[in-house]
Amino acid sequence: MPSYERDLREFERRNAQVLGISTDQVFSLEAWAKSMGGLSYPLLADHFPHGHVCQQYGVLRGDSGITERAIFVVDKTGKIVYVDIHDISEQPPTDAFMAALSKIK
Repeated sequence: MPSYERDLREFERRNAQVLGISTDQVFSLEAWAKSMGGLSYPLLADHFPHGHVCQQYGVLRGDSGITERAIFVVDKTGKIVYVDIHDISEQPPTDAFMAALSKIK
């Protein structure tokens, strides 16, 4: 997620909003962001009911309560136009979803 901080100008140029979502509680997200030196985009807590949004997007790992690392590009109508799901230990490639963002009118 900190790598997206470096790319914020590119997201803005493509009229995109970066959001982070996690099953962690708000205080955990705040502490994590602070440990990264702060983040300029919102972090959302999908903690209660635990992982409901992540489950709806298909990235919650069964009953473990943790998620895969995922990128979803959603257009202005709410349609998902790009999905990239990785193991939590992998960083999705930025160029692929930047290309998807560039295609949105």
